[in-house]
Amino acid sequence: MIKLNTPVTSEEILKLTCGDIVNLSGILYTARDAAHKRIVKCIENNEKLPFDMKGQAIYYVGPSPARPGNVIGSAGPTTSYRMDDLTIPLLNKGLKIMIGKGKREKKIIDAIKKYNAIYFAAIGGAGAYISNSIKSCEIIAYEDLGAEAIRKLEVEDLRLVVAIDSYGNNIYEKAAKIYAK
Repeated sequence: MIKLNTPVTSEEILKLTCGDIVNLSGILYTARDAAHKRIVKCIENNEKLPFDMKGQAIYYVGPSPARPGNVIGSAGPTTSYRMDDLTIPLLNKGLKIMIGKGKREKKIIDAIKKYNAIYFAAIGGAGAYISNSIKSCEIIAYEDLGAEAIRKLEVEDLRLVVAIDSYGNNIYEKAAKIYAK
């Protein structure tokens, strides 16, 4: 088990390999399709971003409302390829970690390698379990987007798997080869 804290450096990311199990702690930000579109528009218009991307993590999630006494509702990952057309500008601004579920397009794998970034897979269908790792939650931008607003989360020991490392090794291809044997 590897412990990792945000924000991260390229050096830390380069030590991780496909299939590693990581417990991530620190601050991460939520953003899905609609928020990504607005962030990219800010980048294109050279406007202030909702948060500094350098060394940071984005979790592709639209959490459900919190029950009384809870920090957040169910917080399971969103299918990541939906952000693929909007990801490269964020990586160019220093984003290092993406968290979601499912495969990514080749152009994203190439960008992960180029920018020394990493893609973690969170456990799909385990939103209630994942929410236990979230210690605080605050909407910081685009509140009008509801569940897709950008949230600042403080997480402790969020269990993730390195799905695509900064060398382009891909757990989805690796697992398929192992299973084929």
